[in-house]
Amino acid sequence: MTRSLVCGALVVAALTVADLHSGVSARTPEGALAPTPPMGWNSWNKFGCDVSEALIRETADAVVSSGMKAAGYQYVVIDDCWQVARDAKGHIVPDPTRFASGMKVLGDYVHARGLKFGVYSDSGTKTCQGRPGGHGFETVDAQDYAAWGVDYLKYDWCHTEGIDAHETYTTMSKALVATGRPIVFSLCEWGRSKPWTWAKAVGQLWRTTDDIQDCWECAKDKYDSLSVVDILDLQAPLAQFAGPDGWNDPDMLEVGNGGMTETEYRAHFTMWAMLAAPLIAGNDLRHMSEETKTILLNADVIAIDQDPLGKQATRIRDDGDQEVWARPLADGGEAVALLNRGRAPAKIKVSWSEALPKGGASTMTDLWTHKASPVQPEGYEATVPPHGVVAFRIHPAKR
Repeated sequence: MTRSLVCGALVVAALTVADLHSGVSARTPEGALAPTPPMGWNSWNKFGCDVSEALIRETADAVVSSGMKAAGYQYVVIDDCWQVARDAKGHIVPDPTRFASGMKVLGDYVHARGLKFGVYSDSGTKTCQGRPGGHGFETVDAQDYAAWGVDYLKYDWCHTEGIDAHETYTTMSKALVATGRPIVFSLCEWGRSKPWTWAKAVGQLWRTTDDIQDCWECAKDKYDSLSVVDILDLQAPLAQFAGPDGWNDPDMLEVGNGGMTETEYRAHFTMWAMLAAPLIAGNDLRHMSEETKTILLNADVIAIDQDPLGKQATRIRDDGDQEVWARPLADGGEAVALLNRGRAPAKIKVSWSEALPKGGASTMTDLWTHKASPVQPEGYEATVPPHGVVAFRIHPAKR
């Protein structure tokens, strides 16, 4: 995978420079565009530069027919390589062969299916694949995106030598807001400038790491892409920065792309939900196995990700390959994940002194078997498969 990174989505905020440095966030009149982590699909992980109007139409249809729309997935995002040049007036030119009908017509097709339309650009002079970047063209690009009906903009960080991240993302943020169209804006500068410390005043999501690889645990590739567990480790210190309308983004999902086992994909999906991360699928939705559908459509796991309290999980215990993660939920309950990073099955136990909601609890529901059981006073122990997870929701005691 090249450095064309899928970033989650940020609501664009209308800000002055003074507002940015004071941490004050001026929102669009419509209010928060991402009160919970965005859910959708992006073309990059599976298709790279092999994007076309036909692919996007077929994918939009598949979001609906597969049940993903009903499960909460909204955004259909075209990543890099849809653009080829700029015209004499500076307007970005879509590939006339691959997108012959034009972006407005394509956006209308996506909208007609009750979905939202997203595109990709870059804050540098070129995109990661060498197409025209947005630097110096923020106003004209924002106006074009709004005219096309774009709902989501992913903004990458290639070819940015000498460019300040805070400044350039703010410039694009203002340009988007000035169009009057609510557009979710994704900061995608790979965590280089610690965007979690400033980006909530600019948008709604910020990438926290380099790209994800389709592997559970592997070495960095030539693009510095990371494994699932490497990315997970980098999220652990960032929980305090995430919340409604401001999400840490550990990159999109690899579920269904073939590089991991079903057990590893379940753990990947579960832990992203525990992190309150955007759930942006990156596989071929037109040809999903039943196992992939079962993972991506798991309503109990999605409910944890979309919990309106918006608290990212923290790692409450680290015993080497065995970990316990927990996050509080809006109903007063708790979500708990027992993660086994090792290569052999392992018994992992959590005591309620570590994870029980303050008001007590009566029952718990396994997020994958969907079975409810009483909460036992001594805590809970499970045998967790290698590279797997056992996760459950603790329901608060009834008053």
